[in-house]
Amino acid sequence: MSGLSDSKQNACRAVLIAAPASGQGKTTVTAALARQARARGERVRVFKTGPDFLDPTILAQASGAPVYQLDLFMGGEAHCRALLAQAAREADLILVEGVMGLFDGAPSSADLAQRLGLPVLAVMDGSAMAQTFGALAHGLKHFRAGLSFAGVIANRVGSQRHADMLFESLPADIPAVGWLPRDAALSLPERHLGLVAASELADIGVRLDRAAAALQWFGTELPVVAFESLAAAQVPAASLHGRTIAIARDEAFAFTYPANLDTLAALGAQCVFFSPLNDVVLPACDAVWLPGGYPELHVSKLASNAAMRNALHAHHASGKPLLAECGGMMSLFEDVELTDGTRHAGFGLLPGHVRMQKRFAALGMQAIDLPEGTLRGHSFHYSTLDTALQPIARATNPNDGPTREPVYRQGRLTASYIHLYFASNPSAVAALFGA
Repeated sequence: MSGLSDSKQNACRAVLIAAPASGQGKTTVTAALARQARARGERVRVFKTGPDFLDPTILAQASGAPVYQLDLFMGGEAHCRALLAQAAREADLILVEGVMGLFDGAPSSADLAQRLGLPVLAVMDGSAMAQTFGALAHGLKHFRAGLSFAGVIANRVGSQRHADMLFESLPADIPAVGWLPRDAALSLPERHLGLVAASELADIGVRLDRAAAALQWFGTELPVVAFESLAAAQVPAASLHGRTIAIARDEAFAFTYPANLDTLAALGAQCVFFSPLNDVVLPACDAVWLPGGYPELHVSKLASNAAMRNALHAHHASGKPLLAECGGMMSLFEDVELTDGTRHAGFGLLPGHVRMQKRFAALGMQAIDLPEGTLRGHSFHYSTLDTALQPIARATNPNDGPTREPVYRQGRLTASYIHLYFASNPSAVAALFGA
């Protein structure tokens, strides 16, 4: 995606929604803002900072459009700028949900905001404070020079009087733009990898409407930002032309970035979807992709699908490519042991055993040098692995963190805990799935 010559055509209102820490309510506020804007007839595009498969499902429901990742490590600045410039041509409002606290991590949400020219709108949990609210807001705005600040939204506010106390403490240079009341009904349910996906919440529309109705907005006009693309890496022209890739998509396997599907399409591939939980045959295909998800929540049903097990074995035996990521890889081992000690059979393409635990086993951004080229992505899982397989490569962490995931390969089967970001190296992806 290249920028237009007239940058005014790439301009619209935009903010990055950040917070002092995780758990302040960024997703709820972002979803409420998107829902309010749609109710006014506006076109809204929402992005998520950093790797995340679950928050975007909620934000996509709220905005009515796919939610893409903006990550300076996985995709790079040119890729992020291209995504924003494209969205600005189509939208009246762009909302970018940050990750963790505003200055946490490297690159942080603040780094992204400054590199891409996004003003920061801070969400702050005011439930256990009064005048200290102003001091915390002052710190967020002034901790780093040059950070544009659009204002503050208070979350979990007890009453109108409480809201008044919070906002009276703000310095004159920090606008109060709105608040959400403290209401358990506005909270979004969570499990061990994060929020419960929107597809699993039958009342998600009601929840989002409730949040939008509860958000008290003071009518502040958000700043207009002009987005210009940088020259992004060129996608190899149709290097997967004529090839069909079967992608697992169901309750157990659902962690796919929209940008990954776009990359496959740009490479000329035809993508078809199947359910390892419910289907008994693979679609006619040249390659298979088993993305991450929650196979541990569906182990009994996966273990009972002998027909799919046989289909995957036949695909692998025929020498066709198979890429398995995180939960997709877990399902390919001999068995999975849950935290209660019960064991359930996997598809058995790889020797070894997976064991779930109650705290996360690995977390971090990852870069991996494969024979096909270097790819970037991230790792986040609660399971450990016992296998005699020797890795063909080990990933590196850009921040010298301890997570350095191994990658295993048997024939054309490539498996690891890494969730790859295909746009980081389309040529390598073409080689992975190619003939």
